[in-house]
Amino acid sequence: MTTRVLVTGATGFVAGHCIAELLDHGYAVRATLRDRTTRPAPAHLLDLARRTGGDLEFVAATLDADAGWAAAVADCDTVLHVASPFPATPPQNDDDLIEPAVQGTLRVLRAAAEAGVRRVVLTSSVAAVAYGHRTDAVRTEADWSVVERVPAYQKSKTLAERAAWEFVESLPPTTPLELVSVNPGMILGPLLEARTSTSHEPVRRLLARDVPGSVRTGWTPVDVRDLAVAHRLAMEVPEAAGHRYICAADPLWMGELARVLHRDYAAAGFDVPTRVLPDLLVRLVAVFDKGVRLTLPVLGRTEHVSVDKARRELGWTMRPVEQSIRDTADSLIAFGIVTAPGAAASRASAASR
Repeated sequence: MTTRVLVTGATGFVAGHCIAELLDHGYAVRATLRDRTTRPAPAHLLDLARRTGGDLEFVAATLDADAGWAAAVADCDTVLHVASPFPATPPQNDDDLIEPAVQGTLRVLRAAAEAGVRRVVLTSSVAAVAYGHRTDAVRTEADWSVVERVPAYQKSKTLAERAAWEFVESLPPTTPLELVSVNPGMILGPLLEARTSTSHEPVRRLLARDVPGSVRTGWTPVDVRDLAVAHRLAMEVPEAAGHRYICAADPLWMGELARVLHRDYAAAGFDVPTRVLPDLLVRLVAVFDKGVRLTLPVLGRTEHVSVDKARRELGWTMRPVEQSIRDTADSLIAFGIVTAPGAAASRASAASR
């Protein structure tokens, strides 16, 4: 019998690639949507299922309500809980992020435990590992971000993952639900549809020249396709139960990202700014630009994490970061999300004739 896997948040960037990975490996997939009555099933995922001949169905369930979750997890062996809010700008209230992240995770886990699901793979983040510390030491799965000293998003990911572990540890022995967490860095890679995620913003804004330069901060990137493989391995490897796995490359400063984009896309007409902005100027711009404001808590620092555990225990590997950058940029261009100034002017001129 084909193993059925529930993937939460079907319209999300990571969830879409997880669905593709599972279908490619012969799994039957059930995926959640917030609303099946007013929003049709995502066409790009239906096309993917048709191309692969895969078994894909959609059900309605949302993180802020109990309704739908019992039906969503029914007859599923595993759940990939991918859905979680990831804002492009800082929230007005921390609880606007924390409540849906924590309570949504607990809803999924409760439904999974009651339905006899074997394992839940939780998409967490290095945001739950590497922030709020007083030193820049390399962080491992043994580390947790210090919630008293982190912004809302990092706080939401940390509290949601902690709540998940505490829930599973509290279950009676007769409910042997397994939990694995996958903790990615900044997620790059190609889009599956003409809709971006927050993690695409540095690449998009540099290509579009929405910013005059780079903020002095950095991230540990991971390709979404490699991340999808990590989710599948976390689901399949028996020994992964009860473990966290960081999935991220070496630190990438935004200035380095800009130089790669300038080198590879200048000939195509993209005038990518390569200067690094002074912190004082960034703080001034952030007064008017909420996207830039999101970087203020991490000015002057980057993440330092170890991926050794995922490599050793899951057999997981990553493709080169520059390939991920190029594939991200290529997909933004292919979907028309960013356009070289010269190309845009040419099209406007042709349309006016």
